[in-house]
Amino acid sequence: MRVAIIGGGAAGMSAASRIKAIRPDWIVSVFEKTNFVSHAPCGIPFYVSGFFEHFDELCTYDANFFRSERNIDVHTNSEVIDISENSLVVEEMGKEREYEWDKLLFATGAKPKRLAVQNEDLEGIIYVEDILAAEKIKRLALKSEKIVIVGSGYIGVEMADAVSKLGKKVTVIEIAERPLPEYDAEIAAILKSEMEKYVNLRLSEKVVAFEGKDRVERVVTDKTEYECDFVIVAIGVRPNVDLAKKIVKLGKSGAIRTNRKLETNKEGIYAAGDCAETFNIVTEKPDWIHLATPANKMGYVAGVNIAGFELEYPGAVKCQLTSFHDLEIGKVGLSEYEAIKEGYKVVSAFVTSKSSAKYFQNGLIHLKVVADQNGKLLGVQAAGNGVGMRIYGATSLLYKKANVRDLFFTDFPYYPPVSRVWDPLVIAARNLFRKLGIP
Repeated sequence: MRVAIIGGGAAGMSAASRIKAIRPDWIVSVFEKTNFVSHAPCGIPFYVSGFFEHFDELCTYDANFFRSERNIDVHTNSEVIDISENSLVVEEMGKEREYEWDKLLFATGAKPKRLAVQNEDLEGIIYVEDILAAEKIKRLALKSEKIVIVGSGYIGVEMADAVSKLGKKVTVIEIAERPLPEYDAEIAAILKSEMEKYVNLRLSEKVVAFEGKDRVERVVTDKTEYECDFVIVAIGVRPNVDLAKKIVKLGKSGAIRTNRKLETNKEGIYAAGDCAETFNIVTEKPDWIHLATPANKMGYVAGVNIAGFELEYPGAVKCQLTSFHDLEIGKVGLSEYEAIKEGYKVVSAFVTSKSSAKYFQNGLIHLKVVADQNGKLLGVQAAGNGVGMRIYGATSLLYKKANVRDLFFTDFPYYPPVSRVWDPLVIAARNLFRKLGIP
């Protein structure tokens, strides 16, 4: 049996490893267009900021590990340029070669959205496309003084955090009215205050052009212009389905439509990771959830099913954590805005509380819990101190489709340096009791 996997990132290598563990006699070939596999792009900002020194630490394992230890046929610097029933055309080492397959997995990930403005191809404008961008950004950041970042989603916020820690003058331009636009205003306002201490944060402002001779020198917006030495563009990503759409159906999100076994509409063809649509456990609808942990698990599940066994992927609750300087930020499930958009009649509670016992000076946590009018838990957002452990707890509850009463009665551990007898999550649940008419 010949299995071809397009993409050597989290989903692709997880699937390849699972298949070979179950079917060691099968030929499993992975085609990766870069020189790196099992790469961790979430680590790029930490490399740029100098938190760790060696670029190769962005890869969990290298290609030789998978070749020698797991007997996977890994092709790096090999781009799949065409696909048909049972064969691939691959460009590698300057030549085109054809490979036949019996089963196929798309693990092509996501790619950056483009601004589509004048002069966006000038030298010095970088889209965070893969880990190769990390070296370029770090090299430019170290020798630059003025850096513009377009976009303040997770990548934009984390890149702003990284380059501002290098002591650079950073301007962040965001078209929306707040940073991390998918968060509700109460939480985003806390991030806004923290960002304004370290960067020039420009909200409700649209980039319309870049200017420069041989390389970018200015960013022009609908309000003004900004001098710069280089630009990082981080305005979001979209599923990388340029190849897949030739042969399989896409979902409403634009990602590859799959079932719980990660099968597409074509027998023998699977999809996993950021290129694939999955299931949102909170909304109980198909969704595109382009995050690292679901990608790894989707790859695992796809690998099991490709190998001839049965395993279903239950979906994800879309849990996220990040930080900016000393501020932790996290979200799981739906924001109030997202919940209303989904058609829920929403109740919410926003609390500001100490994250630990009052005799510890560990700071505050600002936390918002969103539920529907029947008490179903829909989402949690937080900013401040001790965010991670609260998002972890809320994630488990959302995964089990819990309600506000479950949140209130969950036995969160109490240890004075890091938590309270009445945890902020429990306080928020108690506040929701009043709104829901629960004594």
